[in-house]
Amino acid sequence: MSETSLPDYLVLATELRDAGIAVNPAELHGLLAGMLSGGLNLNDQSWQPLLFDYTNDGMGWPSKSLKLAEATLKFTTLELTGSEMEVTLLLPDEAADASLFDLADNVADWVNHFISGVGLAGADLTKASDESKEAIADLEEISKLGIDEDDDMEEQAQLLEQVIEHIKACVLIIHAEFGQKPEETKPKTIH
Repeated sequence: MSETSLPDYLVLATELRDAGIAVNPAELHGLLAGMLSGGLNLNDQSWQPLLFDYTNDGMGWPSKSLKLAEATLKFTTLELTGSEMEVTLLLPDEAADASLFDLADNVADWVNHFISGVGLAGADLTKASDESKEAIADLEEISKLGIDEDDDMEEQAQLLEQVIEHIKACVLIIHAEFGQKPEETKPKTIH
């Protein structure tokens, strides 16, 4: 992979909050990953108006917030279009003092916004393959995710990890069908 990385969850959360943008980092990342997986053009800035409309009533974002969103998009594009077949979800970690409940809520937020992003990018899911339809259906079920405080927390944590791995597989399936692939540069022949 490259040296590009996802922004730190807490840094991004603080920036979004301070800018008055009503999404958390998990929602933002899910939205951008969904837009990429739904066929977002990789060669222009068409993602910005979609992002502004969806998150900020069509108003632009402050430059620092936008730079963090661009870094998130760049990292996600490299993951989804690279040869690694890897997907990272931007979720709170130990540094964010996230409880298992917080993590589960962020996973549900990520998935909900991923589904929205696929739609924003214009993917025609009515023409999707059975595999992609199943992946979307699975994600819709996962988006209702919750943890009961009466359950065994260790078992719930293990189940949540399995759910996150399944989300990654669903994302790759959807991106493989609808997402744009980077254009291969062809060497120019001079005659």
